[in-house]
Amino acid sequence: MSWVGNTLYPSEQLNYLLRMKKGDVYNQKLLEERTQTDEDAIGNLYYNNGYLFYSLDPVEVNIVGDSIDLEMRIYEGRQATINKISINGNDRLYENVVRRELRTRPGQLFSREDLMRSMREIQQMGHFDPEQITPDIKPKPEDGTVDIGYNLISKPNDQVEFSAGWGQTGVIGKLSLKFTNFSVANLLHPGENYRGILPQGDGQTLTISGQTNAKYYQSYSISFYDPWFGGKRPNAFSVSGFYSRQTDISSQYYNSAYMNSYYNSYYSGMYGYGMYNYGNYNSYENYYDPDKSIQMWGLAVMFGKRLKWPDDYFQITAELSYQRYILRDWQYFPVTNGKCNNLSLNLTLSRSSIDNPIYPRQGSEFSLSAQLTPPYSLFDGKDYSKYNTNNQNDMNSMHKWVEYHKWKFKSKIYIPLLDPMTVKRTPVIMGRVEFGLLGHYNKHKKSPFETFDVGGDGMTGYSSYATESIALRGYENSALTPYGYEGYAYTRLGLELRYPLMLETSTSIYALTFVEAGNAWHEVNKFNPFDLKRSAGVGVRIFLPMIGMMGIDWAYGFDKVLGTKQYGGSQFHFILGQEF
Repeated sequence: MSWVGNTLYPSEQLNYLLRMKKGDVYNQKLLEERTQTDEDAIGNLYYNNGYLFYSLDPVEVNIVGDSIDLEMRIYEGRQATINKISINGNDRLYENVVRRELRTRPGQLFSREDLMRSMREIQQMGHFDPEQITPDIKPKPEDGTVDIGYNLISKPNDQVEFSAGWGQTGVIGKLSLKFTNFSVANLLHPGENYRGILPQGDGQTLTISGQTNAKYYQSYSISFYDPWFGGKRPNAFSVSGFYSRQTDISSQYYNSAYMNSYYNSYYSGMYGYGMYNYGNYNSYENYYDPDKSIQMWGLAVMFGKRLKWPDDYFQITAELSYQRYILRDWQYFPVTNGKCNNLSLNLTLSRSSIDNPIYPRQGSEFSLSAQLTPPYSLFDGKDYSKYNTNNQNDMNSMHKWVEYHKWKFKSKIYIPLLDPMTVKRTPVIMGRVEFGLLGHYNKHKKSPFETFDVGGDGMTGYSSYATESIALRGYENSALTPYGYEGYAYTRLGLELRYPLMLETSTSIYALTFVEAGNAWHEVNKFNPFDLKRSAGVGVRIFLPMIGMMGIDWAYGFDKVLGTKQYGGSQFHFILGQEF
């Protein structure tokens, strides 16, 4: 094998990249991959350094018996400079909002790597069909320049969730509005650039939601997120707030329900009808008890910065949050009465290199976070070893200011089974590893807040800010962390095989089969990554632009749950939203 025409890179370096040597079986497919299609192919060595006009022609110059001599004829050409960048098909965002995501800019040398990265960044915005983003490259060898056009197809990205009904407690409903193309500038200073009824165009996100279960539960939240705070650098900023109130049922309900059940059974047996079975006689709404409740409200401010090292896929964020809990005879929590405060700083280092936010085919994502409160017990002068955890006055005094340090690690990797550059509907293997622990500064002051609630679909039904829900399919919600055994450590492992059924602008659907395992521990020092509850199942995911991601899974849990002799067994899980 010999190289002809290479002046920029020595033959030794090209032979190293080719990974084919004398004596190897001649493989034309491998030759094409190593010279053209692979990420580290020889062609990309030239394309990523401006040599757009480069070409390579492998010529079989001598064939003797079962041996072939190859002459690799290279035309390097001149470097190409980007002349003009055009964006076509964008009717949702201001053009500068799209352009700021591009790595290709006029005056720079052409780079295939920058071109692919620009396409990825446009995909991550969520405003354009990720399956139909195509570059239009127009080389001009006569003057050594190139024009690049990005052909986009806009898609609706706002989401609306609405439900209403009537239950035992009364009116049940939820309304959630997520505007992903919001513009604060147009709201504060409407002018000639104002678009539509709602101020939009800057790619900011405004989310407003409310949920009610009549008198028994209400929650409200609002959040704002700007991925380019200030518009000049990719520094993220968000601010959010929430309020929720949940009440309990009077103990009279259970007593009345028991007596009515007894009399109904008695009279039905004697006379053939239920004497006390009159419609909603035992409806929950008749036993609303406002004296038993938990109220929660909170505020949070976050600032994030994209890093350049180790690479620019990394981001670091800092979030300062405050929550206040007001409990009155709330028997479902270790602190039943009192007012508790939670002031914390959450630092997160994350990296994401996935190629598609809806159906990732390749890349990875991970996050490492530490959530810290001030160590009040180190300077408040109190001896918490003398506090009685069975005394509610002591519990209220102990947790007036909640303290803890919480650590979490989450990661996913996506491996395509076919080349995603040539096969659009390639099956993908997704691997997951995650774990978390909730530590304390003082062994006598363990936080009952921010524990891990493990099992089920990861959806509590009500918004909960006192615990963190962790999904583990094949088991009922909270099955691995029942009351009294709150999770202070957890781990979760998983492997999924995904296959896309439809990848269109309006709808994306993919099927999946999975195996996963996980567990939770009440004591951090009892953490055992080999003591896991296992499950397997199948499912489907559907993404609709106005609704978001939703799906259904069937899973079977193979192991016994904590405190019982029952296995996880057959479970159906409904999924709303796209988890990390």
